[in-house]
Amino acid sequence: MKVALGGDHAGYEYKKEIIALLENKGIETTDFGPFNSDSCDYPDFIHPVATAIENDECDLGIIICGSGNGIAMTANKHQEIRCAVAWDVELAVLARTHNDANIVAIPARFVTLEKAQMICESFLSTSFEGGRHQSRVDKIRC
Repeated sequence: MKVALGGDHAGYEYKKEIIALLENKGIETTDFGPFNSDSCDYPDFIHPVATAIENDECDLGIIICGSGNGIAMTANKHQEIRCAVAWDVELAVLARTHNDANIVAIPARFVTLEKAQMICESFLSTSFEGGRHQSRVDKIRC
C-alpha cells in the first residue's frame, strides 16, 4: 500500500508523526507537503494528493489541517475522490466501509495526536463493503 499525505501549517506536526508511524509499519508514503509549519495555502498540497490517487500513483490519502473542512472541500473537487472528514475512529471506518472513501481529512485542532494516529490506522486497515453501498457510491460523481 502507498499512502499520499498533505495538509497545511496547522497539520504539519501531526503529518510528520503519522508518516513516521506508517513507515514504521512498512507502509510506503508520499509526502506532498507542506514541509514546515510556516503559513501556507492548503490547495497547493491537497490537489497533488488527490491527483496521485486519481492517477493510481497512491492507493489512499491522509490530509490534515486545523478543521479538516477546507482540505476536504479541495480534495472533493476531483471527480475520483471521496474524501471524508473524520474526528473519530468510527467515522473513518464508516467512511471506508459505506462510502469507499479514498482520502481521510483529519482536523488537527480537534483531536489529539494519538486519536489522529488511531483514525489513520483504522482508515487504512478497513475495506469497502460494496454490496448495497456500491450503487450509492456510483451516484456520487457528477
